[in-house]
Amino acid sequence: MAKREVDILILSDIHLGTLGCHAKELLQYLKTIKPKLVVLNGDIVDIWQFRKRYWPVTHMMVIKHLISLITKRVPVYYIPGNHDELLRKFKGFSLGTLKITNKLSLKVNDQRVWIFHGDVFDVVMQNSRWLAKLGALGYDLLILINRMVNFFSMKMGQGKVSLSKAVKNSVKKAVKHVNNFEDTVCQIAIDNDFDYVVCGHIHTPVIKENTIGEAKVIYMNSGDWIENLTALEYTAGQWSIYQYTKDPVAQAVDIKKKKHSKQTPKVMLADLMLEMNANTATTQPKEDATIEAVVPH
Repeated sequence: MAKREVDILILSDIHLGTLGCHAKELLQYLKTIKPKLVVLNGDIVDIWQFRKRYWPVTHMMVIKHLISLITKRVPVYYIPGNHDELLRKFKGFSLGTLKITNKLSLKVNDQRVWIFHGDVFDVVMQNSRWLAKLGALGYDLLILINRMVNFFSMKMGQGKVSLSKAVKNSVKKAVKHVNNFEDTVCQIAIDNDFDYVVCGHIHTPVIKENTIGEAKVIYMNSGDWIENLTALEYTAGQWSIYQYTKDPVAQAVDIKKKKHSKQTPKVMLADLMLEMNANTATTQPKEDATIEAVVPH
């Protein structure tokens, strides 16, 4: 199968290690594309809710696929979010083409694109971390219930429903929270002369122009792989939201798990690290507040 070329791929809020993660669907998507640059914009592995007992083969296969991109010399930038914030202590770490940073600035067609996860501008995160973690557990439970509801709904010939979206859209405070978040990050982007600002964190995929005063900025959010199954792509001079549910090519990809089933996650991870060490060199460069990167052509 010929893979579709993508100049820039931005993924966020995958939440590997949780029941709600759609790792199989993400794998199907990744196997259909050939990205030139990848940005992992936070909450890739959910360390908040990580359990040793729950780490399916498909979750490890996602990690393996991402590592394979690094061994192929594809630039991969990892921006930790609040659910994988432990990785922030490794800011500035580099392994081959993998770099860990808290924010990233890309120059794309002479336009400046600012990328960060966004949790630092979340009032709940900053002032009530215990409440945010409690909310994350409740959200994960809601997603699990949603899967059960959809299972029976599909059996009865009905369509799928999203309980979490329904809750978000019906609660005025939730809608206001999203709007305040967008306004805050857009104002900061304008103040720093960026043309685009890209976030994750709030699981709401969107591309839209925001006007604040006389200034304008394009706000983009890559969504998530819990309920929306979306990503941001930049190809042929255009930004777009990828939607797995509208991609029959990805949905037809066969994910073969049998050949991996005899390997435990620990053994698979050890093999992957050996592969990376054989193909890359480890360095720890000094890092500015923001990494500046030029998109490869």
